Amino acid sequence: MPDTIHKEIDFTASPRRVYEALLDSKQFTAFSGAPAQIEPEAGGAFSCFDGVITGRNIELTPYRRIVQAWRVKMWPEGVYSLVTFDLQERGSGTRLAVLHQGFPGEMRAQLNGELPEGGWNRRYLDPLKRYLG
Repeated sequence: MPDTIHKEIDFTASPRRVYEALLDSKQFTAFSGAPAQIEPEAGGAFSCFDGVITGRNIELTPYRRIVQAWRVKMWPEGVYSLVTFDLQERGSGTRLAVLHQGFPGEMRAQLNGELPEGGWNRRYLDPLKRYLG
């Protein structure tokens, strides 16, 4: 589907550590380099990258799954996509699978990292991997 992006990355950190870094305002700010405010409960609001990305946590299964209604500030009002983070224990580390669905089709190149200013790897996954060691 043209409006779906799937990424997978392995971390040496535990699922708990990866999960907490994605849902803790201070840790998210530290790894992303931009202000984040995250209410780490189902239904809780979040704002990342100084308000460029906002949304709500839809489903949280501790240390296993995060599902978020997710939008970019420049999208038309009321337009949200769905982002799912699935964490699988791999020995002492974690495999993180990210599935991003339902975003405006014209945003694919930016979200997928085909343009220099955006992308899951550049903004989320690579900085998170550096942060977690």
